[in-house]
Amino acid sequence: MTHVIRPARPEDAALWRDLMGHYASFYKTSVSDAGLETVWDWIHDADNDFWCDLIETDGKVIGFTQYQLMHRSLSGKMVIYLSDLYVDPDVRGGGAGRALIDHVIGFAKTRGIPSVRWLTQETNYRARGLYDSYGPKTEFILYNVAP
Repeated sequence: MTHVIRPARPEDAALWRDLMGHYASFYKTSVSDAGLETVWDWIHDADNDFWCDLIETDGKVIGFTQYQLMHRSLSGKMVIYLSDLYVDPDVRGGGAGRALIDHVIGFAKTRGIPSVRWLTQETNYRARGLYDSYGPKTEFILYNVAP
């Protein structure tokens, strides 16, 4: 299967919104129209270090990844935080997820950024099978507190 990865373009807005809806459903959450509008603006703001790339197979978009720069205070370096990765369930296992991760790793490498990191749910076993092929999971636990 040949995959083509490209930046999300303004004309992809409706398609991207649909993918984001499926992504949110997978994680049993929702996303507001205002939230989607904000993220879409981040993607297309040249002064914002937040990117979205779509993956196509046979001319059909089957997934996306979104990633951003993140400061690391203990190293004084930037890393890439791969914040979102989604592939249509009908084509999972066909290499699209790996292609997207490799794409983000390549992005980091070309910019001299020393690492790429991401989170997933502990029960996301299918994705973790892929993620574990890149290296072991860390021992960190995420806390999320509303102010």
